[in-house]
Amino acid sequence: MSIRIQHLIKVYGTQVAVNDISFEVKQGEIVGFLGPNGAGKSTTMKIATCYLPATSGIVEVAGYDVVLSPIEVRRNIGYLPEHNPLYLDMYVKEFLEFIGGLYGLKGEGLQQSIRNVIELVGLGLEQKKKIGQLSKGYRQRVGLAQALIHNPKVLILDEPTTGLDPNQLVEIRSVIKEVGKEKTVIFSTHIMQEVEAICDRVVLINKGNIVTDSSLSDLQKAGKSMEALFRELTMN
Repeated sequence: MSIRIQHLIKVYGTQVAVNDISFEVKQGEIVGFLGPNGAGKSTTMKIATCYLPATSGIVEVAGYDVVLSPIEVRRNIGYLPEHNPLYLDMYVKEFLEFIGGLYGLKGEGLQQSIRNVIELVGLGLEQKKKIGQLSKGYRQRVGLAQALIHNPKVLILDEPTTGLDPNQLVEIRSVIKEVGKEKTVIFSTHIMQEVEAICDRVVLINKGNIVTDSSLSDLQKAGKSMEALFRELTMN
């Protein structure tokens, strides 16, 4: 399994943010991780990317334990956090060179990786601009490009389409579907149409507990829409 989570618990003081959850994600699978604000989505993602320690439980990414082998986990994941952190004074290409260098890329290999991700996410006309000059949508593209620069096995995307206009939404969904053919992708979103357009499977979490883990096709066969399931969550 590309991602394996077993009995994961995260407690902040007296608040249980993640309550003994378990699920797995296979290679080549695109999984939507859904839930209301405060459900535990971002906490789970931060634990899987080694940004936050778990209270207890096991999390493995690309075959590596996040506690025992955090460097190997980081080498194998691309991460776009919810609040996309970028150096606004850097130029797009300069920033990607910097990020690629952090992963040990250099020379022509680095330049080819930059060309590949710029083409993939549609930054060709923006690559010589400062990041601070870009719209929010194009900054999201830069964030996605930095997550892909080192060709990771696993992509973890927290609200990756925030701030995109309808045309950009279609383009970024297409990018995620394309990279999902070879990589494992897990992403959180509040946009139900996005789940139906991209996902193979859906994991719904509420108040730290998994309430649904099912393939999109099975949910559709059962006559359950994403909107209805999400409304049920927010009403509980």
